[in-house]
Amino acid sequence: MMRFLRRLFGRGAPILAEADPRDAAAIAALHAASFHRGWSEDEVEALLTERNVMAHRATLGGKLAGFIMSRRAADEAEILSVAVTKSCRGRGFARELLQLHLRRLAGSGARAVFLEVDETNMPAIRLYRRAGFQDVGRRPNYYAVPGGKPAAALVLRRDLA
Repeated sequence: MMRFLRRLFGRGAPILAEADPRDAAAIAALHAASFHRGWSEDEVEALLTERNVMAHRATLGGKLAGFIMSRRAADEAEILSVAVTKSCRGRGFARELLQLHLRRLAGSGARAVFLEVDETNMPAIRLYRRAGFQDVGRRPNYYAVPGGKPAAALVLRRDLA
């Protein structure tokens, strides 16, 4: 019961800001904890130094609570990854990060955003559909599943303009 109350009333709202290469280690650690194949610190740092990559982070009590990262090409963007720490899930942090990120992408000239999501990741699928993303494709056997059959990726799109 206490854990439920702590999650419900929590430690306040996250601080949302642009991520930069100084966040690479924390983002890499969260990515590795969240996905079967995590990104290394060097991979994250390389992404964060690319001119066409946009990233935002949520911090809580000075610690990384979540991030979102995308890459732009012309007037389209692809969300590369979104992750929130286990202790902060279910508190709306991903929604807040996604909303901020979509506003910033639109402000930078992106007219459409794409992403791929594991078809079994229902919390993420609900997040994206509530944010206006629509199914536009499916990639069978896309995500490796330890000891199981690979999962399909749903390809989603949202128009910004």
